[in-house]
Amino acid sequence: MDCDRGVRVGFSGIVCGLLLLAGGWFVEPALALEPDEIVVVANGQARAGVKLARFYMKQRKIPKENLLVLRTAFNETIPRHYYEDEIAAPIKEFVKDKPGITCLVLFYGIPLRIEWHLLPLEETGNQHLNARQRDPVASVDSELSLVRVENPPVHDWLENPYFLQFQNKKQKTQYQKGQVMMVARLDGPDPETVTRIILDGLAVEEKGLTGTAYFDARWGKAEEGEALSGYAMYDNSIHLAAKEVEKVMPVTLDEEDSLFHSGEAPDAALYCGWYSLAKYQDAFDWKQGAVAYHIASAECTTLKKAGSQVWCKRLLEDGVAATIGPVGEPYVQAFPPPHVFFGLLLDGDFSLVEAYYLSLPFISWKMVLIGDPLYQPFRQRGILP
Repeated sequence: MDCDRGVRVGFSGIVCGLLLLAGGWFVEPALALEPDEIVVVANGQARAGVKLARFYMKQRKIPKENLLVLRTAFNETIPRHYYEDEIAAPIKEFVKDKPGITCLVLFYGIPLRIEWHLLPLEETGNQHLNARQRDPVASVDSELSLVRVENPPVHDWLENPYFLQFQNKKQKTQYQKGQVMMVARLDGPDPETVTRIILDGLAVEEKGLTGTAYFDARWGKAEEGEALSGYAMYDNSIHLAAKEVEKVMPVTLDEEDSLFHSGEAPDAALYCGWYSLAKYQDAFDWKQGAVAYHIASAECTTLKKAGSQVWCKRLLEDGVAATIGPVGEPYVQAFPPPHVFFGLLLDGDFSLVEAYYLSLPFISWKMVLIGDPLYQPFRQRGILP
């Protein structure tokens, strides 16, 4: 992962500026995502995905009219003009008179990655589609955050107006919260995995997520007040996450270069670490409802390719209920800072997708959230007196 990009966009030091006040996260009131604010998107070319979508809607009491079945290729990677015509266009039409819709959940069978296929301008009629991106690969999910925007730019990442630090900026982000959709994905190697994710989340919400949190840093904690950027900033964020999470559950923090090894992480409920590119370390015995992500460049390039060892796919195969990853090189600054994401999730008032969007620096880029957007693994903490 390339870190100098963060310096060019003035991102260095952002994470260290997020404050903990009175023992809790200083954030605006919870977004309070409700089932009727969600549109469920399935691919008519994938019958299993449509069936799963209907199952999920029944479990979460999402209105039947909030189901959109579109038709697109049953491939993980598609060219951009397919994305525009077969995914973005029907979703845009479906939500245009529904201002109360704030979240999309994409189901098994919806493509994952967009690759650039340049078309003659007269074929697209859209100058934005022919603007060359700095990097042409994007995630379907991240691009759909701007599905309400007419002709959104596709040349680079864009600041996420939900991200806590950007909410405090004097200069507003290019797009505002009302223009941005939250997007999550219920997907995986097979339909059975998706069913398990849904049911695990529902079961854990009733009792709360328990177990041990594992954090895999590379270096010791930074000195207080030390200026940090790039890898060092995110390594320190892992240390801060460990400190915050230990208020709720046992924590194991590794500060060595090597990763956790087989058998070293029993009863794993939470995890964040780095950097083993497309090489999952099978060290964990995952608890039901576990939430985990690995900071590396291409850990969500596939969820289905046989034999792939990318972390998102393997985490789902091994039993986690939610994970985060990029479909290509995102640069380290594109990841949700671990202490922000886990701090929000542990608060108990925020659902999975809300914690993700409040901690996600950029949209129209490469990141993907896999999991039930309504999942609240620490919901019981949010309703304590």
